[in-house]
Amino acid sequence: MLGPSPRPRASLGPTLSPLRGERVPSRRSGEAGEGPATVLAADRAKALQLTPVSRETAERLDRFVGLLLERQRSTNLIAASTVAHLWTRHIADSLQLVSLAPKARSWVDVGSGAGFPGLIIACALAGTRATVHLVESNGKKAAFLRAAQQLTESPAVVHQERMEEFARRFPGPVDVVCARAVSPLKSLLRLCYPLLGKTAAVGLFPKGQNAELELDTAKKIWNMRATLVASRTDSAGRIVVVRDVFPQGE
Repeated sequence: MLGPSPRPRASLGPTLSPLRGERVPSRRSGEAGEGPATVLAADRAKALQLTPVSRETAERLDRFVGLLLERQRSTNLIAASTVAHLWTRHIADSLQLVSLAPKARSWVDVGSGAGFPGLIIACALAGTRATVHLVESNGKKAAFLRAAQQLTESPAVVHQERMEEFARRFPGPVDVVCARAVSPLKSLLRLCYPLLGKTAAVGLFPKGQNAELELDTAKKIWNMRATLVASRTDSAGRIVVVRDVFPQGE
């Protein structure tokens, strides 16, 4: 658990001020006077400025981070190079999706991995009527997600199966399908189409500096209404927002 840190001033929601296109300055652990805990605490404060949350949500996120860092010693959940900037690189990057669909109640996170973005979104939506479905086929990562869900008491459900199987059998309504660092957009849309097509859900897909190129490539195969939203955590990053997806020729 991290030590005392500044308390966030507002709850995450549609009233967030759009700090878009702003790169988060980074500091490397090992710089003079800065140990890993100090760097991580500073990164936490920076992340919560970019994506403010309630005190209760911040406490849930602290519990999640403690568990992730503990499990990271034995299981490669995230790249070691990103641990020092876990809060801005992974948590804030996930939290920013909530304000893009503030009324959504049923979320599906494809390839949840270490919980980004789905479990982080679930932490932010605790106390609402929302449910976040975490789809992860890897057994060790699914076990971590279950432990994290229990520890954070977040409204998430873990599904240890492939997305193709989940999409085929899932009967409920879906408001948002999201995925982070899973595959190129054209392949991601193919994977998510059974849900995007039959439920009219919106797709939220954080991408890096090649987001526009990925979107142009995907449009050769898929018809869709798409927009690019600037990332709050990476000046070069974009979030691809898609609606009304269907294959070309239909």
